[in-house]
Amino acid sequence: MNYKNITIAGSGVLGYQIAFQTAFHGFQVTVYDINDDVLEKAKSKFNSMSEAFKKDLNASQQQLDKTRQNLSYTSDLAEAVKNADLLIEAVPENPKIKIDFYKKLAKVAPQKTVFVTNSSTLLPSQFAEVTGRPSKFLALHFANTIWIHNTAEIMGHINTDPKVFEDVVSFAKAIGMLALPLNKEQPGYILNSLLVPLLGAATDLLVNKVADPETIDKTWMKATGAPLGPFAILDVVGITTAYNITKMAADSTNDELKIKTVKYLKENFIDKNKLGVSTGEGFYKYPNPAYKNPDFLN
Repeated sequence: MNYKNITIAGSGVLGYQIAFQTAFHGFQVTVYDINDDVLEKAKSKFNSMSEAFKKDLNASQQQLDKTRQNLSYTSDLAEAVKNADLLIEAVPENPKIKIDFYKKLAKVAPQKTVFVTNSSTLLPSQFAEVTGRPSKFLALHFANTIWIHNTAEIMGHINTDPKVFEDVVSFAKAIGMLALPLNKEQPGYILNSLLVPLLGAATDLLVNKVADPETIDKTWMKATGAPLGPFAILDVVGITTAYNITKMAADSTNDELKIKTVKYLKENFIDKNKLGVSTGEGFYKYPNPAYKNPDFLN
């Protein structure tokens, strides 16, 4: 693996974390997003990332200054990928948006560039052909707060070059991840194959008025010893992601409960910009959510 220049496409919830983590580990990182306003927001997020790295990883100011030096920004896609050895796509979890992105990317990226998707639910085989380089395309999926929950699931499709797959495994290790190679395509990979049913079951209980979010979270936390309940997890993941995933499922199945859940999330959260931790409110209010109160489980 001789990757040096890494491009991150998308500076949202996971994109900016991947960019910072990669730059922290000594790679040259270009952050691409659709306009300069979005990129300015990403730059401001790196201030809180720096504080988190100091607190959680004992990172020195010198390391963080070097990290900043390794980061550059552009809203010009051709400029963003002109030297890229690897491009990590972290655009919204919507097949149409991803397909449009890959079509544009295929026209401007050098032939050497390997593409990986950070999609949490979609399969690489869904996009392999539109990338124009199916053998150099696979999935590299990170969990949120990647400097602590440092998992990287690596999943190819049937035509991914095994050498490229191994290079991406090596890259994941090089940026401080626990590399988790999958032997075959699996919707949801390992993590979300376990997590999505939990979150879905929690929203089903809520939408069916069985219990409120705090009671459901208390149940899970107390009974299993987990540090977070499903609604706290949804706030961290971002309610927009949950909404998009549920909407895709509702559209494809016409499942009555899923349609009801989509309406509930839209009216109570999406339309009110209560998107979770990122906006300061979701199922809980931040920075001091109720589940962090020492008395929450009493």
